Parts: sequence; C-alpha cells; structure tokens
Amino acid sequence: MNKSQLIDKLAVLTNQTNKVAEGSVNIFFSNIKQALSTSDKVEIRGFGSFLLKSYNAYTGRNPKTGEKVYVPKKELPFFRAGKDLRERVDGSMPPQSDLD
Repeated sequence: MNKSQLIDKLAVLTNQTNKVAEGSVNIFFSNIKQALSTSDKVEIRGFGSFLLKSYNAYTGRNPKTGEKVYVPKKELPFFRAGKDLRERVDGSMPPQSDLD
C-alpha cells in the first residue's frame, strides 16, 4: 500500500473527501517526522515505535576505487514493530475489520 492508496482507503472508511483524508495523513506523517527530528520517540500502541539509532563515525572504503572514505557519525530513523503487528503478520492472530 502506498500513500495515495492509504488516503483513498481513509476517505472511504471515514466518508470524507480525498482532500480531507490527505490532510489527515499528511498531518500524521509530519508529526512523526517532527518528533524524530527533535530526537523524540514515537510509540503507537499495537502498531510499533519509531526511534532514532545512532551510528558512530568510521572509516569506510569506496567499493569502486578501494579508496578510504571517512563516514561521519549519524542518526537514522528506525521502526520497531509492536507485538500485535508482529503476531498479525506472522499469522498467529486473526485478521481484523478495516475499522480496528
């Protein structure tokens, strides 16, 4: 499912226009991005959590030339699936309706 399909589904389930559903989806993702950019953790019970993982700087190697390259310290977003989502994907939990 991509973003436009999510918007279409939300519009149908909530009897709203696609424009209103698109605004809701954009607000949702914008708030997650904003929280992560300020190093906050975002936890959605039953779904999962978004957090930042820190990686130390290191000396890498360009695979094409073999030249050594300095890779600076960085933080990358990381998603950890919640228990309900893991069980649903694993098949050990029955499917739910669209409104759950």
